[in-house]
Amino acid sequence: MASTIEQHTVLPPSSTEPDARRELRRLDEFMVAASRAQQAKLVGPDGSEVTLPEQVYDVLRDVVKAMSQGFAINIAPLNAVLTTQQAADLLNVSRPTLVKLLESGEIPFEKPARHRRVLLSDLLEYRARSRAERQGLLDELTASASRDGSDDIVDGFIQTR
Repeated sequence: MASTIEQHTVLPPSSTEPDARRELRRLDEFMVAASRAQQAKLVGPDGSEVTLPEQVYDVLRDVVKAMSQGFAINIAPLNAVLTTQQAADLLNVSRPTLVKLLESGEIPFEKPARHRRVLLSDLLEYRARSRAERQGLLDELTASASRDGSDDIVDGFIQTR
């Protein structure tokens, strides 16, 4: 049976559900400690088993880890189309800031009618590009500070210990 993959958000257990949080932490510890010598298996309610591909196991482990730390998980196909508000929320910027990024050509978008739509894959590509650019600038700034000795100055004072 074919089904459409839609965006799906899962919230972690709340602080009023200590048993569920404890189970997630236990599952996280188990998955971290589990040997990778053998492939993981998924056991259904009827006892039937299926081997999990390594990539699926890794994703499942990341989901469990994030939820055990109190983070919500959002699962969406890369070809998902987002509204400007959803895209802004994903980048953690305001909607007007996102619109400026769209209009400047930083992020591709479509405007089939009146509203702009952004592909999740384009948004993730922009985020990766932006992070790499920021990291490069930070590395350059750190190297520059090391060369001129300004990394020894803290709050206007030269660090002596």
